Amino acid sequence: MSDGKYFSTTKRGEIHELKEELRSLDRPKKKDAVKKVIAAMTVGKDVSMLFPDVVNCMQTDDLELKKLVYLYLINYAKTQPDLAIMAVNTFVKDSQDPNPLIRALAVRTMGCIRVDKITEYLCDPLQRCLKDDDPYVRKTAAICVAKLYDINPELVEDRGFLDMLREMLSDANPMVVANALAALQEIQELAGGGGKDLLQMTTQTLNKLLAALNECTEWGQVFILDSLAAYDTRDPRDAEKIAERVLPRLQHVNSAVVLSAVKVILRCMDVVALGPGGGEETIKAWSKKMAPPLVTLLASEPEVQYVALRNINLIVQRRPAILANEVKVFFCKYNDPLYVKMEKLEIMIRLASDKNIDQVLLELKEYAQEVDVDFVRKSVRAIGRCAVALERATERCINVLLELIQTKVSYVVQEAIIVIKDIFRRYPNQYESIIATLCDNLDSLDEPEAKSSMVWIIGEYAERIDNADELLEAFLETFPEETAMVQLQLLTATVKLFLKKPTESAQKMISAVLSCATTETDNPDLRDRAYIYWRLLSTDPEAAKDVVLAEKPVIADDSSTLDPSLLEQLVSRHLATVAAVYHRPPETFVSRQRMAVTRAEELGSRKFEEEDGATPGALVSDNNAAAAAGAAAAAAASSIGDLLDLSDASPVPVPPAAAGGGGGAATTAPAAARGLDDLLGGLDLGPTTTTSTSMPAAPAGSSADPFAALSAPTGATPGALGMSPGALSQLPVLLANPGGVSVQGRLVRQGAQPVYQLALRNDTPAPVDGLMIQTNRNSFGLSPASQVLVLATPGGAAIPPGGVTAVRVPLLVDPSKVTPPPLSTALQVALRTNQVGVLYFNDTVSLSALTEEGGTMEAADFLAAWKALPPEASARLPLAVPSAEVAKQRLAAANLFVLAHRQVPATGQDAIYATCRISAGGVGQLLLELKFVAGAGGVDVSVKAERQDCAQLVFDGLPAVLLGAA
Repeated sequence: MSDGKYFSTTKRGEIHELKEELRSLDRPKKKDAVKKVIAAMTVGKDVSMLFPDVVNCMQTDDLELKKLVYLYLINYAKTQPDLAIMAVNTFVKDSQDPNPLIRALAVRTMGCIRVDKITEYLCDPLQRCLKDDDPYVRKTAAICVAKLYDINPELVEDRGFLDMLREMLSDANPMVVANALAALQEIQELAGGGGKDLLQMTTQTLNKLLAALNECTEWGQVFILDSLAAYDTRDPRDAEKIAERVLPRLQHVNSAVVLSAVKVILRCMDVVALGPGGGEETIKAWSKKMAPPLVTLLASEPEVQYVALRNINLIVQRRPAILANEVKVFFCKYNDPLYVKMEKLEIMIRLASDKNIDQVLLELKEYAQEVDVDFVRKSVRAIGRCAVALERATERCINVLLELIQTKVSYVVQEAIIVIKDIFRRYPNQYESIIATLCDNLDSLDEPEAKSSMVWIIGEYAERIDNADELLEAFLETFPEETAMVQLQLLTATVKLFLKKPTESAQKMISAVLSCATTETDNPDLRDRAYIYWRLLSTDPEAAKDVVLAEKPVIADDSSTLDPSLLEQLVSRHLATVAAVYHRPPETFVSRQRMAVTRAEELGSRKFEEEDGATPGALVSDNNAAAAAGAAAAAAASSIGDLLDLSDASPVPVPPAAAGGGGGAATTAPAAARGLDDLLGGLDLGPTTTTSTSMPAAPAGSSADPFAALSAPTGATPGALGMSPGALSQLPVLLANPGGVSVQGRLVRQGAQPVYQLALRNDTPAPVDGLMIQTNRNSFGLSPASQVLVLATPGGAAIPPGGVTAVRVPLLVDPSKVTPPPLSTALQVALRTNQVGVLYFNDTVSLSALTEEGGTMEAADFLAAWKALPPEASARLPLAVPSAEVAKQRLAAANLFVLAHRQVPATGQDAIYATCRISAGGVGQLLLELKFVAGAGGVDVSVKAERQDCAQLVFDGLPAVLLGAA
């Protein structure tokens, strides 16, 4: 029998009944009750009030039941530590259970409870488990020591747990060794870098870690390799010994193990280099062995490629010889994502040499003719960086750049001019013959950096350009509109021109530029530089020449080079970590804040009661009422999980807010159809089934699964919708899915609430059942009263193959599902089935579905409100209204109450004044003025409301009302 039934119930007194079942002497009934509690907890319901009854169920020999209870305990131990204290005695007893799994679960759960005084009870069981005969218990206990240290460091040291962890490094089981090592590393981080070395690595410990390296799991290997990289040795023989044992790890299938092994070997290279002869042969041999594994990493998926490339970038900066012969591997593929291409370009530039420059230039030239503008720009700049770095290849690089300039592609020409300026800076007075070619392309310059580069070239070589004054004058025509970068270069270039060729035209230009830069600009940098030049020129022209025309230092390519000390730190300590991806030390982006530890005396006395009018089973706190109220408010304000994200099904009651998704295309996710039962994975609860009953709504924000909160208040069970075939055919198509399940439907207002009228067509060869519906967060907070659909078919459970059935879905307004302004009529819906997974479709919320029956007001109040409200929003609707009477009838049918009707003098227009109220989403009262000529095209609509963003709702929904299609 499937356990999917535990996720659907309509019982009001659910908590009370669960309490009774948990206290039952019937073991199967008690187990069923615990499963229901776990199911409710999984979808985000607060079932903490059942804690005492669930804890009592721990006294059992049934392993499955005990696992379920511990799952419950682990969840509430993290969020409500004061409740977990109640189970201390049971923890202590279970830590001596004959079953090693139970012993490990007991210690693990106790470590999750962050209350200081509970640690006194944890110490003795933990001490026993650290010396347990079963390796699973020992490895679990090792991690628990690190958790205990975070709560009470002094206690861990006083009870000798650190010494026990160090002894466990000699354990016969490699996983115990790895976990003990991981715990010591975690404790070392918690203790801070200034504390003593807790690992105390000795030669004996080193040998034991190397022995365990080949036998433990891949993540255990990562922990061991990280500790080997941190091992400080100055003996080249020790380094060779470590490297020889680590080299086989380069063949591992896990990329994390490979990069961690590379980090250890690079560290060993540094030590060997200090030995006799510099260890050149050894380093060369190791380099040959390191290259293939690094190359293999590039055969992975793009995300892993990117991480590998960021790490390889650091390795190439530190030891370029390792991949010196592998530059072809980093040539970009046509289907590489842009972020991978950019990283490959960086590494290609670093590996470029006189031997391979022809291959690299040929490849870069191809890239510069791609369609991706950003990639093309980066490729052209790469050619320039190769020219700056490799003197012998400069002429070949310039020839490639000139060929690219001949393509006359604007952004290619501009990037080429920018890098040629850098080449001139690197090799002055060598390649000025190409200036004429550059001057022929002035018309294509429209970017500030390209303009400033060209202006710099003209000013720097003014004496070699016959018409330099004319070229600069063309730029000066737009001087006031240029960016600061271009203005500064124009100012300096004009001064250079005047000093090199003091003609009459140059003098006029310098006067105009200095005047404009000192009197008509707000940029202080530009103004100050202009004043300095003015004073230099007016007092001592020779001194001005010495300053402005001074010989400039030769540049080098340091655009992507890290500081040597930072590079050393990243390669030797942080390779294969996030720091190596960011190219930043971890302290710049990692917070070292620790979780708060609850003091026992701070825990308020709590009582469990079900008060009349309150939510059944609500938890009441005497001392922490204010704090609980604040937490509830914060939870209500937080975003609900994204409807379209079914991957995160955490059982924590209030998960982090997720960004709202907006997928428009219909997609099918069969794996997601098992999402609810997968939350209890590993407990063997059976396959998925969905019954036609429903259960109360889960709190907002409880889960990212759109069907995680299966709920409906009493009386909200959707009934079948009797519709004729003609009516079904008139429903708009929301999702056309040939060969699958198609959806037609519209939002209407029935029984004083919005209702979704849906028609579902099954074009699959098998019956479709288990239908459930959910809406994403929206501007009006619309949410199904029940997520389980009861179909208008015999039994109301399944749609037969080729069948079409109708369903009526009442919608409620959930304030916690209201999105912040601006208001939008978009509605994203997910429909789940057992057979075809989850279907997504988009719809719009109609005006007539929202307007309330009692939304009228007095005419005098309307007039006063019209005067008091902000200015109206107006629009002209392209439709024709037969007559004023017809318009009034159709408005009234949609709960738009007409308060006045008059003829507009001399225009032939009818003016109708109406109002409506929409509580959903906090829209409020809307005031409308409609002006039109009966039978003629066009209706002028003016809307006034407290919220300015509500007008579009009226403009979008009013045509359907006036045309009688609402």
